[in-house]
Amino acid sequence: MTTSSNLRALIAEDEPILAAALLQALQRLWPELQIIASVDNGQAVVEQTLKQRPDILFLDIKMPGKTGLEAAQELAEEWPENETFPLIVFVTAYDEYAISAFEHAAADYVLKPISDARLGRTIARLQQRLQQNDDGNAALDNLIGQLRNMQPKTSAGVEPLTVIRAAVGNQIRMIPISEVIYFEATDKYINVVTADSESLIRTSLKELLPQLDGRQFWQVHRGTIVNHQSIQMAIRDESGKLTLKLRGRTEMPTVSRVFAHLFRQM
Repeated sequence: MTTSSNLRALIAEDEPILAAALLQALQRLWPELQIIASVDNGQAVVEQTLKQRPDILFLDIKMPGKTGLEAAQELAEEWPENETFPLIVFVTAYDEYAISAFEHAAADYVLKPISDARLGRTIARLQQRLQQNDDGNAALDNLIGQLRNMQPKTSAGVEPLTVIRAAVGNQIRMIPISEVIYFEATDKYINVVTADSESLIRTSLKELLPQLDGRQFWQVHRGTIVNHQSIQMAIRDESGKLTLKLRGRTEMPTVSRVFAHLFRQM
C-alpha cells in the first residue's frame, strides 16, 4: 500500500507556464507528494501513466494529440487488472464544463488559473480518499461511469445516416447502413466493414457516432462501433475480458471496460 510519504503524481499540461505554476503550487502545499513526470500531450499521458503507475494524475482537458478525456478513456481501457487506478484531477479553464462533467465522478477538478485556496481544497479531498484505503477500483469505477455518461448521442433533429459513401479508386461506393457490421478507427480513417467488403472513409469515430442510430449501433471500444444486430454472442475469458463473435466475420472485436455494461445478462 502506498503511504502518504511516498505518494507519486504526474502532471499533464501543454502550457509550460501553467505546468510550472501547478508544480510549484503542489510543492508548496503538498511537499510530501513526489511529482514523477510532467508531460504536454495526450499520448504521452497514456504512455507515462501506464509505465510509471502514479497515484494521482493532474490531467488537462485540452491537449494536443489526445484530449484529456480521450487519454482518460484509453487508460480506463488499458489499465491492468488488479492494479490500483490513479485518482484523476481534471484541470480546465471552463467552469461550467467542469462542474457539469466532473463534480460527481472525478476525484476533483481545478480551474485555470489555479489558486492556492482551490488547490488546497482539492488536496484535502485527495488525502481523504487515499486514507479511505479503497480496494483500488473505486477511482476506475468512477471514471468509467463518468465516461459512459459523456458518450456522444445522436444529434437532436438530425436524421441518422442511411447510406455510407466510401471512395474506392475513382468510384464512390454506396453502402446501406444496414449492411455495416462494424466501424473500426484506423489512424485518420474509419474502416467500414460489411460481410463481404471493407472500405475506408476519411472521418473520425467522434464525428461519425452522433450521425448513427444509437439503437442500432453500439460503441464497444474507443475505436470500434458495432451493429448490434450483427452480434452473435459476447464471450468472456477467464480474466474477464469480453470479445464479440459477429455474424458474417471471423475477427472478434474487444469490448472495453467502459462499454462492458452493454453485455450484462438481462
